[in-house]
Amino acid sequence: MKKTAMITLAALSLLAAPALAHEHHAHETFSAGEPGDPNKPARTIEIALSEMAYEPSRITVKRGEQIRFVLRNVGKEDHEFLLATTKENLAHAEVMKKHPHMEHDDPNGARLAPGKTTEIVWKFTKAGTFEFSCLIPDHREYGMVGHVTVK
Repeated sequence: MKKTAMITLAALSLLAAPALAHEHHAHETFSAGEPGDPNKPARTIEIALSEMAYEPSRITVKRGEQIRFVLRNVGKEDHEFLLATTKENLAHAEVMKKHPHMEHDDPNGARLAPGKTTEIVWKFTKAGTFEFSCLIPDHREYGMVGHVTVK
């Protein structure tokens, strides 16, 4: 009886592991702040994504400010917006080289097809300089990088 109970507990812990891993991911921290609350006021900043450029590519915000990024892909190719540190984006870019069609389901990033628009609501809780970049292979290398300065 004891052995059966131990096997049952072991099996249950294996079944629970993916749920626990997902739970940990749900509480992930971000270097550039945290996901914003779409029900609270936010300053809107529209960013056009086109072939190897963001417009605007430099943004200044106040620490604690919530921003509603309206992202519009005005280009002819898929493009991304991923908000993080340069180090994090460079590491993620290496993964993207192996998986170029990777879809992002993160609150700090989005991939857009040509002609599409999406929004990201972000609260900048940390001072510093952060970047947004397109990690589709070669896009970042050809200049698709922008910066957010949080004062």
